[in-house]
Amino acid sequence: MTAEELKELIGLGENSKVQFKEILDSPDSIAAELIAFANARGGVLIFGVKDKTGEITGLDFTALQTLNNKLSTIANESVKPPLFIITEAILVDEETGKKKVLIVSIGEGGNKPYKDRNGAIWMKQGADKRRLTDNDEIARLFQQSGRLYADEMEVAGTNIDDADERLFAAYFRTLFGQTYEEKHLSFEDALRVKRILRNGKLTLAGLLFFGRDPQAFKPSFTIKAVSYFGNDMAGTAYRSKPEYLTGTVPELFKQAMMYIKSNLRYLQQGQGFNSIGSPEISLIALEEVLQNALIHREYYKNAPVRLLVFDDRLEIISPGKLPNSLTVEEIKYGNPVTRNSLIAAFSTHTLPYSGLGSGLKRALENQPNIEFINDVEGEQFIVKIPRCQP
Repeated sequence: MTAEELKELIGLGENSKVQFKEILDSPDSIAAELIAFANARGGVLIFGVKDKTGEITGLDFTALQTLNNKLSTIANESVKPPLFIITEAILVDEETGKKKVLIVSIGEGGNKPYKDRNGAIWMKQGADKRRLTDNDEIARLFQQSGRLYADEMEVAGTNIDDADERLFAAYFRTLFGQTYEEKHLSFEDALRVKRILRNGKLTLAGLLFFGRDPQAFKPSFTIKAVSYFGNDMAGTAYRSKPEYLTGTVPELFKQAMMYIKSNLRYLQQGQGFNSIGSPEISLIALEEVLQNALIHREYYKNAPVRLLVFDDRLEIISPGKLPNSLTVEEIKYGNPVTRNSLIAAFSTHTLPYSGLGSGLKRALENQPNIEFINDVEGEQFIVKIPRCQP
């Protein structure tokens, strides 16, 4: 980074990826800053700058050396597990050679959650940081590091009676070509083998695919479908009353596709006079993006998938940003990172889902004008598809 680039960065002020420190005031405070960056998306900590004004006060040679040593000690001894940091000194006042600034770069951690020596977990909150105490938020950090999976967690209050034997039996027969009885398994044993039942409780994936009433235990895991007059999400003019679609994941998929089809325009493109025409949006693309929202959403967030129909577009908004630093460009070319492995496995025999990571690529091939937005700050993934204007 050049001196001019640094000055420009400082001039923009602090934010969720940039923090200023005039001096190393407290090892515990600095450890918390490093932890907050590592538990989020990474960032830079700039020493020699006043955090309130952005004034560059600078550091001399001795201060730089001392600071470098202390930061290494903090990253190794006051952060659990230890963090790897990169430091770089920049001369910002070449005329006097006195004002030097130390930039500390912290990448997004791959072993979340990071904690301080007292066991506190810190997370970025805009330009500030906050201590995490919510169990769901902490569990999401474990999930991001690949050490905990929401869909394999046991759902409190459930038992084998909450599993729909008819649904599971049909799935088992499709999967193996035989009934579980023909495989010499009891219903309970078969549920255990397929990781639907664990310790007497249904797993989340088991509940969502084979539960009698999934929303009785997880009421937020629905699809909220709204069709608006106009193009503003803040509008209150609805074509029909907003609906909360409920049921298992396959049932949600079927209901949502029916809802979409009932709200699409159908265009005559050379068909016969009595033909209903072709839908304005590719149904293949719609199936792919809808499945993506249900299968790959963040299940540690208690929020519904939103299906919004406007005059000029259709939006599908799923809770949770893309996992593991995956980018929109990467998913366009079929680079899968599976957040919910068990749900994905169940989907291959209950939905038109291949599980090969090619779904969004196929959606774009059939509907090239789809826009994908990875809303990192809002922690949601948005799909926008333009509609044909009447």
